[in-house]
Amino acid sequence: MTKSKMANRYSPEVRARAVRMVFEHQGSYETQAGAIAAIAPKIDCIPQTLCGWVKQAEKDSGLRDGVTTEEGDRIKALEREVRELRQANEILRKASAYFAPPSRAGKHALPGSGTELDRPLKR
Repeated sequence: MTKSKMANRYSPEVRARAVRMVFEHQGSYETQAGAIAAIAPKIDCIPQTLCGWVKQAEKDSGLRDGVTTEEGDRIKALEREVRELRQANEILRKASAYFAPPSRAGKHALPGSGTELDRPLKR
């Protein structure tokens, strides 16, 4: 199963309910891992999956350090935007080089400027 299909296997409601069950019933177990191990089969998932949901819920509620879901979504959006802008810049750079007039080596060019003049440089 691909990652995108796995991400959509459980609805947000099922995830929230499972996390809530862990929080509500962890007092009945010696550890949180015990509660996770007992609840995971009830929702037909592996304990590692439920553990990840619980950790993310703890981050979102401020009980655990780390990137919240909202912050993670914002980071992904900004990274996507940076990638798109870099691609657009590269396209514009190539287009400007393609449409630029051919360079005449040396005679009338300003040193280091890359521009050409129609008249000789005065010294």
